[in-house]
Amino acid sequence: MKLAYDATTLATLIKTHQVTSFELVEQALAKINATNKTLNAVTHLRTQAALNEARAYDRIASKRPFAGVPILLKDLGQDLTGLASTSGSKLFKNNIAQTTDNFVQAIINAGFIILGNTNTPEFGFKNITDPMLTGPTRNPWNPAYYSGGSSGGAASAVAADFVSIATASDGGGSIRIPASFSGLIGLKPTRGRTPVGPNGWRGWQGASISFGLTRSIKDTANLLDCLQTYQPAAPFSTPLFTAGFSNILTTKLPANFSVAYSLKSPVNTPVSDAAITAVLTAVDFLKHHGITTVEIDNPLDGPTMMESYYIVNGGETATMFANIEASLNRPLTIDDMELTTWSIYQAGLPLTAVDYSTTLATWDHASFIMDKFLQKYDLFLTPTTATTAPKITGQPLMSSATIDKMLHVTNLNKQARLDLVSEFFADSLALTPFTQQANLTGQPAISLPTAIAPNGLPLGIQFTARKGREDLLLQIGQLFECENQFNLLYSNNI
Repeated sequence: MKLAYDATTLATLIKTHQVTSFELVEQALAKINATNKTLNAVTHLRTQAALNEARAYDRIASKRPFAGVPILLKDLGQDLTGLASTSGSKLFKNNIAQTTDNFVQAIINAGFIILGNTNTPEFGFKNITDPMLTGPTRNPWNPAYYSGGSSGGAASAVAADFVSIATASDGGGSIRIPASFSGLIGLKPTRGRTPVGPNGWRGWQGASISFGLTRSIKDTANLLDCLQTYQPAAPFSTPLFTAGFSNILTTKLPANFSVAYSLKSPVNTPVSDAAITAVLTAVDFLKHHGITTVEIDNPLDGPTMMESYYIVNGGETATMFANIEASLNRPLTIDDMELTTWSIYQAGLPLTAVDYSTTLATWDHASFIMDKFLQKYDLFLTPTTATTAPKITGQPLMSSATIDKMLHVTNLNKQARLDLVSEFFADSLALTPFTQQANLTGQPAISLPTAIAPNGLPLGIQFTARKGREDLLLQIGQLFECENQFNLLYSNNI
């Protein structure tokens, strides 16, 4: 049985006794053991527990949507009791989760068999996956390149057919960026659609949200049906989509549907010809299907939005480490973490309540602007990433001069520390400038795998919708998928 089937199909095959869960779990583990040494996508396995759970599913007639299907968890903020929970960090290299959070419990309730977890950069701060703890994750399309971040391990695992779905999370593009770089479907749901809880509800003040990476729109819709929830204690909530996301895949898009699109980077950085071509090809496809398209400029002030993003990152990081210091009963030092993490931490320490409150007000106003914009246009189309994945070696994303500043960040004043964060992320941001805004406004956005660049690597296009309108993103995705606009086959060089 080929694991290349989507998860919905695998679940049907299990329920109709054409394959057993045990066989699928065995095959997945065998593929991981044979190939992971090249990709470094999976960091921890729970082999015996997963096999035992698969046997249990094979003894019962479960009606759970994904009963018996293997899955991998991202090793960042998605905890299963007894499984490693390192966040890709030196500090937590030996940490084992003591509880199962609400999001992972929903994964279990959907019927998935959890095999283990996937690689992530330290605390998810990067758009590539290269933690010092476990090393870089490689792209199945070409192992000389990254698969993206921070859900890079999850992306490589799905693209390489370890599993059909892997969980992921997205605080600035960490689902959509690896989806673009690895030829997958990556949906970031509306803020509050899939809350984690009880300890991670406010992830980066609602910018971060958990979901998954898939290879079919059907899987994306079915997974969202399983994971959408209303938790009264959660600080952010979105009304349940009671019609069912899987049910709307057979319905047509509304009449007079319109899509605004932009080819420009919101932070005024270059956009590759391949990314521009991907969007223009999609525009021609939409026009062919009678959908109105209009080229516009992004209505938000991109540089200002990124400045606000770094302020929240810094403040949240300083809070996180204050709690860690209290639990360890000692101060943290530069030796406890990677240099990027240390610099963000130091940038957050001098921030005031005024800085933080003002920044959140900026996010709220941006959300208002985008909601008004998307009352005029149904969707907003851009590249997902400005270019294809960067090389693991030979393409440094920081200069030696910047690294030297980071080593001496404690000598800088508050503004200089924030400026340094912008500086050391500048080259990375130039690769992926399109994804962050939806995190700050709380809107849903999806990356669709529609293009292959001249270098043979995949590129995604991104659609953004009004809050709560994942149904439109899934319907547009279904249109592209049904018309064979996706490229999900990779050049298997591993």
